[in-house]
Amino acid sequence: MCIRDRARRAGVGVATVSRVINNSGYVSEETKDKIEKAMKELDYMPNELARNLFRNKSGIIAVLVPALEHPFFSEFVNQVESALHEKGYKTMVCSTAKNSEYETEYLQMLKKCVVDGIITGVHSLNVDEYLINDMPIVALDRYIDDRIPIVSVDHRHGGIMAAREFIRCGCKKVVQLQGAKKVQSPALERHEYFQRELKKAGIQVYTYEMEWNKFDTEYFAQVVKEVYDMYPDADGMFGTDLVAMLFEKYALSKGRKIPEDLKIIAYDGTYVTDMAHPSLTKIKQPIERLAKEATRIITRAIDGNAATEKNIYLETVLIRGAVSYTHPDAADEAR
Repeated sequence: MCIRDRARRAGVGVATVSRVINNSGYVSEETKDKIEKAMKELDYMPNELARNLFRNKSGIIAVLVPALEHPFFSEFVNQVESALHEKGYKTMVCSTAKNSEYETEYLQMLKKCVVDGIITGVHSLNVDEYLINDMPIVALDRYIDDRIPIVSVDHRHGGIMAAREFIRCGCKKVVQLQGAKKVQSPALERHEYFQRELKKAGIQVYTYEMEWNKFDTEYFAQVVKEVYDMYPDADGMFGTDLVAMLFEKYALSKGRKIPEDLKIIAYDGTYVTDMAHPSLTKIKQPIERLAKEATRIITRAIDGNAATEKNIYLETVLIRGAVSYTHPDAADEAR
């Protein structure tokens, strides 16, 4: 249904309909009523959306994440949806891990102006579709290209904080679970610096690399069992929230005392960690601020303002659990 159809139904010219849609120029109230009546009769879209389309805008921003069931991504989507709403945008959410074609389809929608921009946190390996797209894109915790801004946290500092907490607790053998290395993400740096810091202190570190693009709880539970059975005498464990909580549950089922026998540090610090018992120490990412920064950059880019900061790294914080164990021989502060 085109603008000529509305003009014909209302008995006016195309230019007059355009002025009503765009709220520009004078149109008498009587004529305006006729046009709006014609729009309703033809099941025309709301005026706000119509005006956006005439300006080559939809008022919609797509948010791509690997898995909505993952607490970090679900919390980020919730926060970014609120931030976009405050800026007058609607959010279109896509979870891509279960269907690799979804990501390509959304990028094609961007080219067709179905969405005005994309905030992407997906873990796919194909970046070509991003590189041939000159429309607004912001990456969450992902390296895609020098032209695409990144919003992330200082993972190096997060990894170091976690390592120093294990040192403070007197741990001697620590296992860490990390994501697939083939994904280019700043998040990998936390594991690198975590291991480096512990090795400097003479602590054994065992790293388990999880499979690419798998985020479901069933897979995490399988990994936890495998890792625990490989290192049953480990006295420290480091991983993202769900992995850390499942590790705690499995260790408790094996008769381990937490935190006396096993110290666990969760990374992300989402709402799910509040359900852990005993409560876990965590490195908390500022997810609300990540969402607001991504929103600020994408909306400015849509308005034609290029990002002055290509890479934004926010600070993480250490939050100790309700039961925080310190080894009697450990120093009060790691050096």
